[in-house]
Amino acid sequence: METGKTILRFLKDWTLPVAIAVGTVVYLTFDLVPALDEAGNVLGPIIDVIFPVTLFLTLFVTFCKVDFHQMRFHRWHFGILLAQVLLVALVVGAILLMNPNPNVDVHVDVHVVVDVKLLLEAILTCIIGPSAVAAPVVVGKLNGNISTMTTFTLLSSMASALMIPAVFPILEPTADVAFLDAFLIILEKMLLVLLLPLVLGWLVQHYVGRLARWIASKSDLSFYLWCVSLSITTGVTVKNIVHSDASVWLLWWIAVTSLLLCFVQFLIGHVVGRHLGELVNSRQALFQKNTGLSIWVAYMYLNPVSSIGAGCYVLWQNIINSLELWQFRRESKYPSSKTRAELK
Repeated sequence: METGKTILRFLKDWTLPVAIAVGTVVYLTFDLVPALDEAGNVLGPIIDVIFPVTLFLTLFVTFCKVDFHQMRFHRWHFGILLAQVLLVALVVGAILLMNPNPNVDVHVDVHVVVDVKLLLEAILTCIIGPSAVAAPVVVGKLNGNISTMTTFTLLSSMASALMIPAVFPILEPTADVAFLDAFLIILEKMLLVLLLPLVLGWLVQHYVGRLARWIASKSDLSFYLWCVSLSITTGVTVKNIVHSDASVWLLWWIAVTSLLLCFVQFLIGHVVGRHLGELVNSRQALFQKNTGLSIWVAYMYLNPVSSIGAGCYVLWQNIINSLELWQFRRESKYPSSKTRAELK
């Protein structure tokens, strides 16, 4: 009995690493065991459908809990958004500079140029995505402000829904698709994943109150839905790495850069929060990304190799989140004299 309780406590405390491990082990099992090839071929298309549906449900559950009357903008919201837009502009400018100029005779190794461009696109996927739908849940566990974090999640989702279709057609233009057409195609898909859950959440709150109250009573439902997405995201990432034609050098740099980017965005969020208020929220808002969405759109509209960036980022991000939650639980259980004074 005690062993069962210990296992359940471990799974609850370390849900994110467990989700990562499950996604990795499940994919590698299907990939390495030939007897499972037929089952894998059947399950593959199903997973492709479950992936966006899980993202949709996670957002829907989150928005069912939002008190729309309490949603207000705060200074730190716009500080974080400005920081994100500036980072996106910096990386997009660097990618565009990598495109060769036919009027300039410069002897450059084409393979190096392609690798650097893919690395920059991988970095972009880690920046341009919206704040994670699980961010309010993590913020709540860190004793942050859930209401303002949820408001920012919505604002961030709308901002990314506009930035992604505006930027991706520029980076990977298609000869037979005009920019405006590409923008509208991506925007339509983004709105289906992001805006529709918001509208449904509002409708459920106003017209299906019993369902809204049931969802609200399940405080960690969106968190565990996100963990399902995380397992699928991990499996997709491992698949892209195993079957990638990219060089080991490129894959290594994508992994290392995504880790560095976690700390960069965390520190920028810390600085913004320190000056504009709500330190915990600001750090999580810029650092914790909806990488499942980033992987999906990158895989659909950029070179599939670039999706590995967001895939690596989600692994680092959730390892850091787990360490944050562990440290918070530890400090809550064994508060220092300074912490005790703050709690009073």
